[in-house]
Amino acid sequence: MLRVQNLSLTIAERILCANLNVNLEAGENWVILGANGSGKTTLLHTLAGLRAPNAGSVSLDNGEIGAIPARTRARRLGVLFQDVGSEFPATVLETVLTGRYPRLDRWQWESAQDYRVAEAALEAVGLAGLGQRPLATLSGGERRRVEIAALLAQDAPICLLDEPTNHLDLRHQVQVLDLLADRARRPGHLNVFVLHDVNLALRFGTHGILLFDNGEYLHGPLSDMLNRANLERLYHCRLREIRDDGSGWFLPA
Repeated sequence: MLRVQNLSLTIAERILCANLNVNLEAGENWVILGANGSGKTTLLHTLAGLRAPNAGSVSLDNGEIGAIPARTRARRLGVLFQDVGSEFPATVLETVLTGRYPRLDRWQWESAQDYRVAEAALEAVGLAGLGQRPLATLSGGERRRVEIAALLAQDAPICLLDEPTNHLDLRHQVQVLDLLADRARRPGHLNVFVLHDVNLALRFGTHGILLFDNGEYLHGPLSDMLNRANLERLYHCRLREIRDDGSGWFLPA
């Protein structure tokens, strides 16, 4: 679905990654991990076609992603940004309906079906019944779930999500990631997450890209990469690994 070839990214004169080659396929949940400033968001935006690479290419369905018209691309690929921060005076339902925009013709208004899709997305994130609330009256965690509902309403088979658990309490972190990871099990669907919580990555991810702060990286199945040695190198801190029922969990030492 997404093909990365010889991708190199730099910020100022700092190399974030060089000659990255990886294929992201349907049915997979990819997680991008790295320390602050390692280039996770920059890589995600490049995968989305929002930033041109310094070298190499990203292809969506065999077409160079930057050359695909924005509306066409948005029907195939949706993006959840790290912080949306809109103060536009809108209701919750109106905000979720913005996710339907790529599905509408140029002068078309939302149909009854679009409203049903938006309301179903709100129910999926646990906000049923709040559609008429002004967005500004919601908590940070509720607004984050509204943003995720808008992404769900977009109904793009590929979702790129920058820290989707921002502002969410423990229960909603698990519920939202479970919901999103389950989507990737549908035919033709793929997720790419930026996460900071290694344990959530282990629980919900299938594959990953680890960005080290010297431009080096690892990619592949998370079960092969997420060990104490790699993570201590990634985050520059000592970790404890706890084993329980065959699962591993990592905590700062």
